[in-house]
Amino acid sequence: MATIKPFRGIRPPKEIVLEVASRPYDVLNSEEARNEAAGNEKSLYHIIKPEIDFPVGKDEHDSDVYEKASENFQKFQDKGWLIQDDKEMYYVYAQTMNGKTQYGLVVGASVADYMSGNIKKHELTRRDKEEDRMKHVRVNDANIEPVFFAYQDNKDIDELVLRIITKTPEYDFVSVDGVGHHFWLIDDDKDISRITEIFAEFPCMYIADGHHRSAAAALVGAEKAKNNPNHTGTEEYNYFMAVCFPASQLTIIDYNRVVTDLDGLTPSEFLKLLEVNFMVESTGSEIQKPKALHNFSVYLDGKSYSVTAKPEILNDEDPIDQLDVTITSNLVLDEILGIKDLRSDKRVDFVGGIRGLGELKKRVDSGEMALAIALYPTSMNQLMTIADTGNIMPPKSTWFEPKLRSGLVIHKLK
Repeated sequence: MATIKPFRGIRPPKEIVLEVASRPYDVLNSEEARNEAAGNEKSLYHIIKPEIDFPVGKDEHDSDVYEKASENFQKFQDKGWLIQDDKEMYYVYAQTMNGKTQYGLVVGASVADYMSGNIKKHELTRRDKEEDRMKHVRVNDANIEPVFFAYQDNKDIDELVLRIITKTPEYDFVSVDGVGHHFWLIDDDKDISRITEIFAEFPCMYIADGHHRSAAAALVGAEKAKNNPNHTGTEEYNYFMAVCFPASQLTIIDYNRVVTDLDGLTPSEFLKLLEVNFMVESTGSEIQKPKALHNFSVYLDGKSYSVTAKPEILNDEDPIDQLDVTITSNLVLDEILGIKDLRSDKRVDFVGGIRGLGELKKRVDSGEMALAIALYPTSMNQLMTIADTGNIMPPKSTWFEPKLRSGLVIHKLK
């Protein structure tokens, strides 16, 4: 079962939500955050990217940077830019992108469910990134940004959400990237109880995006429980903030690779080695969008190729082996180019599909990279199968769009 609870969210007044709300901390660097927050003292970047309040070049992991986050969080509350709701609620958070809307429920997810594996993962986390987010949660005593969960579709939740969204939304705006954000309060006690009951029937939930934030939030919660001699299990720190979407509504887009060099090979030698396990077809000078599973595009030396795995190399019985990220990692990056570890090898970089295929071409044509690989996106079914079987995807396998907007609601741990 999935244990969730409503919570007293801390939110901006509707008239300043556009000034407060921001992109997530991990999709932009310090310079970009500094530019986006320029002239806006209400921007959430002052809390989630507080290094922008220091001179350029400040290490975002310095202790005084974390302290600045806490100082700014308190300042936002003191000035009324963030106000706590009077009662515990759930919230509906919907996003519209390219004419499609997905509807999520903002809930308090259970630390115990995360620790037991009832909240299922599909990626490994890095300890340094976990520790960074743990420090941020500890110093603020709050989950400033939500994590992104998926659940198997449920018609009862769908019907309840459809009824809620007939009301006037609390927030309704379009962010600078063209994504619509719509937010409703669920403050009726019967609706709150019903949502809790329905989720209790779910066998599990899945982390779609935000593995490091999930790990950090859960680990801080467990840490607080361990350090509290009067721990009962009902404390607010036993929960962390998540936005939960029906799996069928979510879109995973491609997550592509660029490589600095061909490991001493000429382009023709590389293509000849590629033909051992793949059918390779020249497609001109523009990178083509991959057509189907097990088909991908490569771009090098000003030329593009459609590359399709030969049937004999495929193992569709294994959920990890059938992923195109696995096939290209093993048979192209490792076997041909000698890149063994995608997590640490500096010769490979990753480009979210939201940037378009033109970004891949640009990075190769500029001479910065020698090779680009455009992949067919992983599906939600593949993600859930991998999580259900206890497997872990290779690094950078999924890219979800749209990203959750931070600052619409915050969850305090007490």
